[in-house]
Amino acid sequence: MHDGGFFLIIVLIWVLVSEFVNGWTDAPNAIATVVSTRVLSPSRAVIMAAVLNIIGALATGTAVAATIGKGIVRPEIISLPVVLAAVVTVSTWSTLAWRWGIPTSESHELVAGLAGAGFAVAGPSVLLWEGWQKVLIGLGFSTFLGFFFAVVLMSSLYWMLRRTRLSSIRGIFGKLQIVSAAFMAFSHGSNDGQKYMGVFTLALVLGGVLTKFTVPIWVILACGMMMGLGTAFGGWRIVRTMGYKITKLEPVNGFAAETSAAVAITVASALGIPLSTTHTINTAIMGIGATRGFSAVRWGVAGNIVTVWILTFPVCAVLGYVYAWLLKLVF
Repeated sequence: MHDGGFFLIIVLIWVLVSEFVNGWTDAPNAIATVVSTRVLSPSRAVIMAAVLNIIGALATGTAVAATIGKGIVRPEIISLPVVLAAVVTVSTWSTLAWRWGIPTSESHELVAGLAGAGFAVAGPSVLLWEGWQKVLIGLGFSTFLGFFFAVVLMSSLYWMLRRTRLSSIRGIFGKLQIVSAAFMAFSHGSNDGQKYMGVFTLALVLGGVLTKFTVPIWVILACGMMMGLGTAFGGWRIVRTMGYKITKLEPVNGFAAETSAAVAITVASALGIPLSTTHTINTAIMGIGATRGFSAVRWGVAGNIVTVWILTFPVCAVLGYVYAWLLKLVF
């Protein structure tokens, strides 16, 4: 096999590794609340999330994949080392954040890594404003809509259930939360699963395997399966932070948080907007806590999470730049 083919295989393997890390560190967002409220055991929640992440990745088209693969940097002026630098950046920052038990956004890691790596080899002209507009819209979706939807839904539920016995509420929403957690896992697959399909397809185009950017079904299956495997591996540090440390959650709270986040993610996926599922579910949980009063949210923990979110863009852009610069020297 010639050197170009061998390097392409290395890049594709790293993309799948990053998809696995995504399932390992990001997909726990989908099950954190259902585990913390003890509606499902950890093992059942992981199985459900793994299966529905795969289904979500398969069933919702490739609009987000197209945004990532050909809307962030100009594919005609980058090369395979740029893609490799980006996915190595994701694996590096995600693993560090997991080690600290802090949920981070693989979406922002990926676009920042691509931007930094592209900048290293081609300068600022490599960036595409149209795709970055969608990223910025996604930032608004994940940060504000998750919080707003959760506040509105939770406040509405408090009003509707104000005369209902607490034991009845727990019984009803214990069952409903299984549905909302399934919806959250499906929506995670519909958005996050597509991002790595886009990068995988971009690598195939740059490597000369594909002549135009069209996501093959086998790429959808491969990326969906890797994310499912990563989810099955589990990210319990992230589950503990989200499910127990931000605010106290009952099944009705978990239902409201998951439903609010899943609706925002589903809308974004339909519009081809890559957003952070991590931001969306975390801000939804904060919104749930805020409906019980400012002191119901552990703002110190929330502040640590937000600090990592803020650092993600610049740190991953720099990592992408450095990795691409090093790869350019070697190759």
